[in-house]
Amino acid sequence: MANHLIKTTAIGLIAASAFVGGAQAGGWNRGEADTDILFEDGDIVARGGYTFVMPKRGYDTIEGVAATDDDFSQNYSIPSFAAKVKVSDRFACAFTYTQPFGADADYGAEAQLASLLNGGAGASHKDFITNEYASTCAVNMDAGMGKAYLLGGVFLQDFKYTANGRAGDLRLEDDAAYGYRIGAAYTIPEYAMRFQLMYRSKIDHDADDGSFDWNPAVAPLGLQDAFGAGTLPQSIKLSVQSGVAPGWLVYGSVKWTDWSVLDSLNYSIGNPFAPGGYLPQEDVYNWKDGWTVQAGVGHSFNEKISGTVNLTWDKGVDSGADIYTDTWTLGAGVLAKVGPGELRAGAGVSYLTSGSQSVANDATFDATADGDWAYAVTASYKVSF
Repeated sequence: MANHLIKTTAIGLIAASAFVGGAQAGGWNRGEADTDILFEDGDIVARGGYTFVMPKRGYDTIEGVAATDDDFSQNYSIPSFAAKVKVSDRFACAFTYTQPFGADADYGAEAQLASLLNGGAGASHKDFITNEYASTCAVNMDAGMGKAYLLGGVFLQDFKYTANGRAGDLRLEDDAAYGYRIGAAYTIPEYAMRFQLMYRSKIDHDADDGSFDWNPAVAPLGLQDAFGAGTLPQSIKLSVQSGVAPGWLVYGSVKWTDWSVLDSLNYSIGNPFAPGGYLPQEDVYNWKDGWTVQAGVGHSFNEKISGTVNLTWDKGVDSGADIYTDTWTLGAGVLAKVGPGELRAGAGVSYLTSGSQSVANDATFDATADGDWAYAVTASYKVSF
């Protein structure tokens, strides 16, 4: 009975807490499409979830002086939805929604002044969000003791960016950019064993639907056109899991994200007095590639309840233009059979290591950050037919 429990609950058990670590991963990573639903039993399976993250990142010093600004990182949420349709024993498709990338920051008076004094925009707020709508299908065939899968699909991703500074308010939007994911997997259901490799393509966003609303105190130009361009990265993820004893499961993953593709966000804002009528601007990042490594263990306590705990390390991607340092996350989760479906819930606590940024490395001002903490909770519910 214990072997049966760990086999039937393995996928959902891992996801109960694994998602918490990914939600606080480096760079601007947030949600991942729930393609794991393709491996779950049922002709029609649907799952909806919600994750809430509370990062507590703030500056310790600004321009060499102890800072008193509040934390600049803001709380955020990640919705997720997935529905699987089994067409035949050999073919199934999943339709998913999530928000794969995002950021949200409010800068205090000290940070704004430091930026202005160094020739920056003196931003008081910056945020951006992406939405991904995807379809991913899987075809399988018998192979040895298990099954081999080929997976692939396409997704649509939008992009919305806003920034508020002393000169005015910037808005950039790209309603639709397209990408794809492709992968392979091998499963031996008898042992709850699965190996999966998944690639997600990069996305080039051309935000040609934008505006800049000038601050009348700076320039009485009103609302002007704005446009910009930037690239969000490709990634490759290897995931493994296996039952190791009756009722016990071990799992892990390694993910590479091509954050070095993001040198900067380039944009231009309208100004009739500038050459060509536009002022070229640039937000510099100069990020390095990111690595995310996770390892965990799960256990089925009885027919209705399973639990898991995992540890995630995420390599910092900054090179001194901003502060995105290494992150360590301890996550825990539970899966319970409630009503007609399964409820999974998880929580995590992250330690953000200390770091610094400097004008010499293309930052808008010098600053340091001590080690900080972040927290996250997640819950989802699945029904199968």
